[in-house]
Amino acid sequence: MNEVTKLLTEHRSFRSYKEDMIPENQLQTIVQSAMAAANWINGQQVTIIGVTDNDIKHRLYELVGHQPYVDQAPVFFVFCIDFHRAKLAGEKHDKTIRVTDSVDGLLTGSTDVGIAMGNAIAAAESFGLGTVPIGGIRKNPEEVIELLDLPEYVFPISGLVIGYPDGDSAQKPRLPVDAVYHKDSYKTEHLTRRIDEYDEQMSGYMAERTNGENRRDWSTGVAQFYSNPVNQKVTDTLKKQGFKTE
Repeated sequence: MNEVTKLLTEHRSFRSYKEDMIPENQLQTIVQSAMAAANWINGQQVTIIGVTDNDIKHRLYELVGHQPYVDQAPVFFVFCIDFHRAKLAGEKHDKTIRVTDSVDGLLTGSTDVGIAMGNAIAAAESFGLGTVPIGGIRKNPEEVIELLDLPEYVFPISGLVIGYPDGDSAQKPRLPVDAVYHKDSYKTEHLTRRIDEYDEQMSGYMAERTNGENRRDWSTGVAQFYSNPVNQKVTDTLKKQGFKTE
């Protein structure tokens, strides 16, 4: 295992941070690493809003569901789908962009955001920094858009807390490789068994981490979370930002 794969396979999320500011040259390198990520047609449809202002960061902490590390860490990145630049390119050449007219555009932009964020996380960790992605940035998307002055065709997909960890964080076990990686075609026959085995492992991990107070397994958490109602605010705000979801 080389240094890159060692860094990637040892990833963990941190939820407690020191207030120490990150050197600007490191932040720039993290952003440049995200920008260097693979992307569809070299459209570069990702924008990152780096929030260091304490008042704005506190408001984002409120909007994402009062997750304390958003307020605590020195930097909060907001990763956005961005087709606003494509719109400007279209105007320059007297073209009307159509990428926002279907779900495919959302998939394209979201995929690019995910790849870029993965690069940013790896770059941050190479400097000894900790991170934790914040999907709650979509909890109140219209307010986030207004707060950050996001123009038409730009939508916040995920936040990313970055800072110096205040303490260690245990690495969560992952599903077995053969539950995720399938050769030549999707194999379903062993998945129920693998989930059962993983549930036992996760239950033990949670019990150890909480001194026996929490023994929740993986399937319980996933089933409970995904049984919640869909956040209609996302669909409504996407339309206001110029995205069609049909």
